[in-house]
Amino acid sequence: MNLKKEKYYSQKNYQIIIGLDEAGRGSLAGPVSAAAVIVNPKIYSLKTPKEKSNQQKNKIFQEILKRANDSKKLTPKEREFVFKLIKKSPDIKFSYSFIQSQTIDKININQAIQKAMLNCLKKILTPKIKNKRILILIDGNQPLILNDIFFKNKNIVQKTIIKGDGKIFSIALASIIAKVNRDQTMKNLSLKYPQYNFAKHKGYGTQEHCQLLKKYGFCKIHRQSFKLKS
Repeated sequence: MNLKKEKYYSQKNYQIIIGLDEAGRGSLAGPVSAAAVIVNPKIYSLKTPKEKSNQQKNKIFQEILKRANDSKKLTPKEREFVFKLIKKSPDIKFSYSFIQSQTIDKININQAIQKAMLNCLKKILTPKIKNKRILILIDGNQPLILNDIFFKNKNIVQKTIIKGDGKIFSIALASIIAKVNRDQTMKNLSLKYPQYNFAKHKGYGTQEHCQLLKKYGFCKIHRQSFKLKS
């Protein structure tokens, strides 16, 4: 991928650009997750630094840039490898959040995703930067309802981008972070509920999962409000 979009918006005088995405919207079980990513604007130039330590940092970032993509287009191993690199890069700041199945049933999946994304923003936007010009780039077509006092700042602008995880670097990273963390959670839950094989299908409505649901019924982490296809 490249940083063309981030550079473009930076030139429009946005001081902070945040990529947002979610994972687990269509799952029948487990939490929905969201992630937010900020790339250091200084990295947009990508000039090769002279210092050895900075050269190593630049090398890590370049590797992320080369490997990043929509998380759905990467294998689990590729996603996990990119996430490890993200955690090593000082030029990438991120946050993530989970909303559990019980809450999804109470407020519906769209509201749960909104809540998860707002949680991510609250974690990543410190009071020190709240007065800067901020652009939030959201994968999909659903803008956030910024009803919190913190988000009533007129300097915060949001833009929804359909299939943004395949077009914009910061959104792609958010999609990877959200997916990797949710997948790991489902693997952990598979140990608690081994009969459903969550480690394999991650709670999505696969044929195997649907067959197991018919056999064992719903467990505590299933989304009771989601209808099982017959």
